Amino acid sequence: MNEQQGTSGAPEAPPLLNTLSKEFKPSNDVVQTPLQIKGECAFLFYLKSVTDGDKIHQTVIRPFFEMASEESFTSYIQSLPNQSEVPAKEQLFVKISAGSVLIAIRDRTFLLDVRLVKNNEVQDTTIEPTVHGPQKGLSEDIGTTINLIRQRYHKPSLIVEEIVTDDETNRTVALLYDNDLVEPEVLKKIKAELENLQTPLFQSAGELQHFLNKSRWTLFPTTIITERPDRIIFNLVGGKVVIAIDGSPNVIIAPVIFFDFMSSMEDNYRVSVLSGMTILLRYIGLFICILLPGLYVAMTSYNPNILRIELALTVAGSRIGVPYPSFFEVLFMLLFMELLTEASMRLPKAVSGTATTVGGLILGTAATEASLTSTIMIIIIAAMAISTFVIPINEMSFTMRVVRVLLLIYSSLFGMVGLLIGFMGIIFLMVNKESLGIPYLRIPWIGKNDELKADNK
Repeated sequence: MNEQQGTSGAPEAPPLLNTLSKEFKPSNDVVQTPLQIKGECAFLFYLKSVTDGDKIHQTVIRPFFEMASEESFTSYIQSLPNQSEVPAKEQLFVKISAGSVLIAIRDRTFLLDVRLVKNNEVQDTTIEPTVHGPQKGLSEDIGTTINLIRQRYHKPSLIVEEIVTDDETNRTVALLYDNDLVEPEVLKKIKAELENLQTPLFQSAGELQHFLNKSRWTLFPTTIITERPDRIIFNLVGGKVVIAIDGSPNVIIAPVIFFDFMSSMEDNYRVSVLSGMTILLRYIGLFICILLPGLYVAMTSYNPNILRIELALTVAGSRIGVPYPSFFEVLFMLLFMELLTEASMRLPKAVSGTATTVGGLILGTAATEASLTSTIMIIIIAAMAISTFVIPINEMSFTMRVVRVLLLIYSSLFGMVGLLIGFMGIIFLMVNKESLGIPYLRIPWIGKNDELKADNK
């Protein structure tokens, strides 16, 4: 023991602890303390702001003073389940910052994970609510999220790989997949995307989703953000990869196709007839959402002969007194509908519903009385707004809000022909799009064996 003591008789810390102390000082939450009794000595280094002090006392300090020798204490530390090997210096800094304690016993060092986690509460499902199925979502703590998934997926083939990103925060990202079902090429591409992230900072699943999209100006998303454990399990069984981020209550699912965005977990909890009717209603709402504004402009300004004479006269009569073309009428109402939608998301929940409802009623009544818009236009905007919210996944809902503006512009320029050309262009765009090598419009019920047979032919 004398070789570890300095000239004053106090135990001398190992060089590694001195290096750590220089890196982290002058931070006030750094703790570097020796444990010494009857010639036996050990050193601890940790940050008290991110470590569990009670756990350190129960698992490290107290056993040290109860053990008979350093050898016994060393064997005890090696047997702890949260013990791991000491990594390279740069990774060691990350581990210490994340809540690990470094233990030095003579010429040996150990690393224990004793993180103090205060954000491990399981969140309620608020983005994708369902009548049936789980009502609890995930957690901001990545360990709790993995635990929730493991509790529902009891197969040894479920692999969990942790990756520490190379951004400023060194945030932990976990990949979860079924090794028997996942496609190796897809998994390889996802790992390559995560390793080649060119960003100094990301803090949530939404930000990571943005960086995983290769094209900056991509319109259709190629990943799904979800908070539902049942959707995660459903996609794991489908051979997909789940990306969990420490600090985010949502996970990313990849790769996905267009039809995944139109499916709700509620479809799995109903009988086939009811699920089929709901899915059909959802697609009808999708077409109403993107086509109705452009259809109104095309029929009123370019092709009124498509309508029956009675309906054409009714539409023309409702627009008496409106001082500008139908394109500006629709654009005006679309703008205020988007403002109301955005306001409902930003206002406190206690007043958001009342404020947006009253605002919409007042706006619609005042606009028609002032002859700024027709009464039929109010009906069209209301139907379009309702249809937008039947899309289960928000990312696709936002995309369709952009698509309908594009189709509205085509309709205002070329009438019904422009609407058809614009719609076909959107279809062609999706046909040529891929999600990590998988066709974006692949029919979901076509199995992998069918695809392999088609490729061989």
